[in-house]
Amino acid sequence: MLYNSRVSEPLASRIRPGTLEEFVGQKHLVGEGKPLRLAIEQGHVFSFILWGPPGTGKTTLARIYANAINAEFHELSAVSAGKEDIRKILSGKAGKGRTSDELPTMESDAERPRVLFLDEIHRFNKAQQDFLLPYVESGELVLIGATTENPSFEVISALLSRMRVFTLAELTDADLSEIVDRTGLELSGEAKQWLIEMANGDARQAITMLENTSQLYPEITVETLKETLQNKFLRYDKKGEEHYNVISAYIKSMRASKPNAAMYYLARMLESGEDPKFIARRMVIFASEDIGLAQPTALVVANAVFRAVETIGLPECMLNLAHGTAYLANAAKDRSSCDAIGAAMEDAKKYGNLPVPMKIRNAPTKLMKQLGYGKDEGNDPEGDLMPEKLRGRDYFDN
Repeated sequence: MLYNSRVSEPLASRIRPGTLEEFVGQKHLVGEGKPLRLAIEQGHVFSFILWGPPGTGKTTLARIYANAINAEFHELSAVSAGKEDIRKILSGKAGKGRTSDELPTMESDAERPRVLFLDEIHRFNKAQQDFLLPYVESGELVLIGATTENPSFEVISALLSRMRVFTLAELTDADLSEIVDRTGLELSGEAKQWLIEMANGDARQAITMLENTSQLYPEITVETLKETLQNKFLRYDKKGEEHYNVISAYIKSMRASKPNAAMYYLARMLESGEDPKFIARRMVIFASEDIGLAQPTALVVANAVFRAVETIGLPECMLNLAHGTAYLANAAKDRSSCDAIGAAMEDAKKYGNLPVPMKIRNAPTKLMKQLGYGKDEGNDPEGDLMPEKLRGRDYFDN
């Protein structure tokens, strides 16, 4: 077993990287020449949001950034924090924060940026976010928000406009393999592969599972990992430990037209305290992505469910979610619109700004009409209105 003098401290905390050189994953943000790396290396002081699945390095990146700008670092969870906690930080009553590696500094406190890392920022309500706004705007607080939810939906526009958004991706199998190796715990190749697949891109989940297994059993094997997993009742929790696994099972059950399975996963989410608006938003997406043209009224129903959830709230909106879930699961499925926009987006990226055919261009002036703009507009139903390079392209041809 791994020994550390800070034995009471969770393993994930003990092996947390302190520098970008030690950080694993998110190369699109922290690789050479990438935006977050440049900001950290150059000491830019600004507020930002880290948006991505659980266990992908949001807290670690916040600490590395705070250390790089030699900031007072304060960490709160939006689940339990409120305005009074913010006031304490602003007044200094919350204690003088340290840089993330807890090294002393020669700078006076007045000269140091004050960083607030607000985990699960999407759980702050509008009033709480409004309260933060003037301090972020003035620079009195450097706010780093972490969220598993789309900030466009959950963060007020005034606050969001003053922050950059960095999107984190699930960790790859190679990333997780490197992180597992860093724990120093011994396990077979088979057990390691099973753990990586179970973790589903979540480093914290992998590390916690390893730590729990090492404390319960003399060896870490596939069997002991499974036993540890079974001992953790309803692994999905409000903070997103199993967040993506269960919502994925819910969506896939509706996609497979299995209303009983979909209803069970809906119940799992509701029982575990999931935000009903999160579920309703996924239903709206599903209605267009998976049902689409097969039953266009599905989008109407899903939107109605979302509106009902907003208006009614829990516990009554469980009925609206159940109604919508059963409808979507039983509906016919057609992904052609989803596939079509995906293919069209690829062409748009690949070919750039292809010239629009003259006959369907806007012709607001006489000269433009003389040049052929808008010629035969609406009178050529059989004609191909695609740019010349894409003539004959059929995005709906499966």
